Amino acid sequence: MISRILTATVIGLDVYKILVEVDINNSLPLVSIVGLPDISVNEAKERVRSAIKNSGYEFPNKKIVVNLAPADIKKIGSYYDLPIAVGILSKTGIIPQNDFEDTAFVGELSLDGSLRAVTGILPIAAGLKEQGVKTLMVPFDNAKEAAIINGLNVIGAKNLCEIVNHFNPNLPNHKQIQYTLAEDCDCIGNECEQQGYFDFKDVKGQIKAKKAMEIAAAGAHNLLMSGPPGSGKTLLAKCFPSILPPLTFEESIELTKIYSISGLINPQTPLITQRPFRSVHHTASAVGIIGGGSNPKPGEITLSHRGVLFLDEFVEFPRAVLEVLRQPLEDGKIVIARARTRLEFPSDFILLAAMNPCPCGYLGDSEKNCTCSDFQIRQYRSKLSGPLLDRIDIVVDVPRLKLDELTDKSENVAESSASIRERVVKARNIQLERYKGLGIYTNSELTPKLIRKFCTTDETSTIMLKEAVKKFNLSARAYDRLLKLSRTIADLDTSENIEAKHVAQAIQYRSSI
Repeated sequence: MISRILTATVIGLDVYKILVEVDINNSLPLVSIVGLPDISVNEAKERVRSAIKNSGYEFPNKKIVVNLAPADIKKIGSYYDLPIAVGILSKTGIIPQNDFEDTAFVGELSLDGSLRAVTGILPIAAGLKEQGVKTLMVPFDNAKEAAIINGLNVIGAKNLCEIVNHFNPNLPNHKQIQYTLAEDCDCIGNECEQQGYFDFKDVKGQIKAKKAMEIAAAGAHNLLMSGPPGSGKTLLAKCFPSILPPLTFEESIELTKIYSISGLINPQTPLITQRPFRSVHHTASAVGIIGGGSNPKPGEITLSHRGVLFLDEFVEFPRAVLEVLRQPLEDGKIVIARARTRLEFPSDFILLAAMNPCPCGYLGDSEKNCTCSDFQIRQYRSKLSGPLLDRIDIVVDVPRLKLDELTDKSENVAESSASIRERVVKARNIQLERYKGLGIYTNSELTPKLIRKFCTTDETSTIMLKEAVKKFNLSARAYDRLLKLSRTIADLDTSENIEAKHVAQAIQYRSSI
């Protein structure tokens, strides 16, 4: 009788159920793994052999054939060590040949039989539960992460002997370690989410820039800061996450899946409870930004999902790298197409960028003269294409601080992040209520059809918008983004209708582009 054991593999963010079939024949000793395995899967035969022997069990001196079905899906990684070992032990009678139809096994084996943690456990657990699996056996260090999925019986084992004991009724059963989310994390939406961030109360001056960031956070709008060196652009960016609204539980699960696949999960605190803030150096490659590789992994834009992607020294990035941002900024997702696969990763993020106004950095500075020629300035700014700038909702100047502002030692002169965050959360709640059932959460996600429904303007505002389109030669996309920005400003003002003052403020932030 062939031994059949369930496991899973992850391709992109999709989970596929894999059936590990093990058969033993009276032939020359050999372990053969078929079913489109890669090198890491083929190497499992040596890890499994040593793990079984060093755990005190006999490894069959016969031909062992392991089939990973379906055979048309490429098998990558070390997920299959444990199910292959269980299949062999089940075939030799060390583990009773029980019905494993609703039980899956995932884990990597060390040579001494201990189990090592693997990446991608959370999406595997969620995917297997949806496909009818009731019990998941994983390495002990992965148990907390897998147990985030409610309704799934998670058993964490430290070594192969505990797996054998668990299924052998004649031996002391291994204690089933079942975690619940309440035992491990209770900080969703609480103040602990904001630990480690800078606070706006420590930023002197820059009232206009702070207001622009408040609007960007409230409506999830993209923002570009321009100013001379040392004016506070980077510090403002580091403060930005402190005013973002807390993650919902669904968003936390979504983010944790992404970070689990990328191997960026802390086993002790597996649930992501903070909105990501990814700061990328301008030497980053296009693949590093969008993701990819032979076994495609999420890039920085996906790791920034539901959070912030900060690009300092914006124009220092190669133009080809900046242009890859255009599609994800518009669609909220990135599609990676390769010869044998096509993957889709979410990338709904806020783009936060900072740049100097010219190569020397002092164009328009009140204290230091610019030394750049007109040609140098045009060449410097030409790295930012029109289509990319069209996708940026807010452009704000961050001027040099005045001497009085810089040397002011008085306390409580600046508003704290906590008070700004209260207004942002209030505006976000207005949007959540407005767009309930529509599949969107913020004003930045409005489609043209929904813009006509929710961004109506009065006669004065309409005239003002027409003048802005003529004066600044705005595209249709820029016009729609101007309306969405006006809607966010109105929400912060707790106004049901978009008024002329809201449109005027939105135009002010678009006029610098």
